[in-house]
Amino acid sequence: MNLKFWKRQNKPVSTIRKWYNDIAFAVIAATLFRWGVAQAFVIPTPSMENSLLVGDYLFVSKLHYGVQTPQTPLQVPLTHQRIWGTDIPSYLDWVQLPVYRFPGFTTVKRGDVVVFYIPPVKLNEGIDYPRDLKNNYVKRCVGVPGDTLRIINGEVWANESHLASRPGQKRAYWITARDIINKRNLRQLDLDGNDYYPMGQTNEGTAVYRMFLTSEQAESISHLPYILRAELDMVTSSQHDPGLFPQPLASAWSVDNFGPLVIPKAGMTLTVNDEMLDTYGEVISRYEGLDHVEIKDDHLLIDGKDVPAYTFRQDYYFMMGDNRDNSLDSRFWGFVPEDHIVGKPLFVWFSVNSEADFLGKVRWSRLFTWIN
Repeated sequence: MNLKFWKRQNKPVSTIRKWYNDIAFAVIAATLFRWGVAQAFVIPTPSMENSLLVGDYLFVSKLHYGVQTPQTPLQVPLTHQRIWGTDIPSYLDWVQLPVYRFPGFTTVKRGDVVVFYIPPVKLNEGIDYPRDLKNNYVKRCVGVPGDTLRIINGEVWANESHLASRPGQKRAYWITARDIINKRNLRQLDLDGNDYYPMGQTNEGTAVYRMFLTSEQAESISHLPYILRAELDMVTSSQHDPGLFPQPLASAWSVDNFGPLVIPKAGMTLTVNDEMLDTYGEVISRYEGLDHVEIKDDHLLIDGKDVPAYTFRQDYYFMMGDNRDNSLDSRFWGFVPEDHIVGKPLFVWFSVNSEADFLGKVRWSRLFTWIN
């Protein structure tokens, strides 16, 4: 009896099928690595100079603070918000899963540089994205859960601890020059387009600039023959900023004189009153995972019940840019919830200076430098 029909037929695999299998494997492997190990990010703004520069490409570890399970599973692999090169959404929000964080190597500490999802809708193009599809920001953590944070004359204090300025940290200066400074001179001062803003000319013909400089740069510029004045732009406690968080409490604060502000901690209980709701009402309604929250006058209603005191369900953080006079950070939009933490930047793996000439585009000295 011929039983050859029982034997497996080893048919040759076509070239197209091989390519398909290889591409599918690569996409799956890259997706899993991006979700569970590390992800690449690029710095788009100067808010972290000189620690991180515009054009730095970062290797960001997801393992340090713990990997989170996806909230939005229906996504095109290796995309974020939109399909590459189009305005077509790359996801469907029909299914939203509960989020769990696996244990990490460490927790977010004061002084850590952190990548996170930016919470407010207004900073996500006005779109209420699912949490794992919000825009990514990178800042330095200056306040951890339970801290009382203050800024006094530009110096940050957490509880009674002074957070020292970072090496090479920039501040805003008003620079008055005899005439308009040409771009070649500005480049010789090691300034790019993110470091200076022409503010116009006075009636006397002098040119006024707002520049973001290190103390060493400011000292050097002040001694140039065509510079008349170089003054630190310190916002005093009497110069209030109506755009700060939280309103109306912060209406008496400024970017350089801010607080005191208590950062919520999981398990912390606060009595509900006007000031508490002004400060934490939006946090409770948007980020605490509650279905039915209503704020009426000085009352907090959860599932229709008046709550006299509220206990927070997760930790929160306060983030600021190192280039703090040129940074849109927690002073303006509030706390970062723990479930918005993405990962810890470890090193710069590539860096491009878009304003340099062709031969100077790559910042070779920054390649594979550790971030601290």
